[in-house]
Amino acid sequence: MAHTSQSLRRGAALLASTVAALGLLTACGNGGQGKSPESVSGTAAPATGNASSADGSGTSAVPSGTGSSPASQTGGSATGGGSSAGGTTTGTATSAGARCHTSELAASVGGNNPGAGQENFPVVLTNRSGRTCTVRGFPGAAFVNAAGTQLGPDPQRASGSTPATVTLKPGQSAWAGLTFSNPEISGAKTATPAALLVTPPDEKDSLKVAWKNGAVPVSGNASSVRLTVFSAGTGA
Repeated sequence: MAHTSQSLRRGAALLASTVAALGLLTACGNGGQGKSPESVSGTAAPATGNASSADGSGTSAVPSGTGSSPASQTGGSATGGGSSAGGTTTGTATSAGARCHTSELAASVGGNNPGAGQENFPVVLTNRSGRTCTVRGFPGAAFVNAAGTQLGPDPQRASGSTPATVTLKPGQSAWAGLTFSNPEISGAKTATPAALLVTPPDEKDSLKVAWKNGAVPVSGNASSVRLTVFSAGTGA
């Protein structure tokens, strides 16, 4: 009986040891799996090459301003010339329907205002129509001989000129500067034009103005003729 009791105790101890070992193995197996991945809501923003992109393409979805667009120009308002002859200059763009057309304008060239080796002339456009209209930006211009052949290259646009809308009531004027180096100082080759062709901004037809101011540079050193944007008044 004593031998049987010892055998039972040894068997129970062995069984308990086996169960404990199995439990330890099971615990070690579960510990290697860890927890299931946690689900996180939300959508990641797309990576782009442009911080301003709104469509993830790397290019901004909002067109950038060009500086030449009328809507991108700003500024205060002022009357030009100090008299009723001048229009009103503003930085606010106006509709295309308000633009002055060539047929509504008269062109003239004012007197020379020389300085520092430069010859400076105001190119004047006057509203001769019965409605209020606008001009904005640079004129087109070309010197021509009596046969209508252009003399020299097209005038260049002066750097640093900021376009502004000039509103012209009937009879009011706007002017743009036409300037070039004195040929006697620069040594440029010259020619004497018969006329200056002036094209209003955004128009195709030109106005012919008799040129009575002598020789102009047409080639060689310092032969460039430059134009500024229109301002209110006559430039006088």
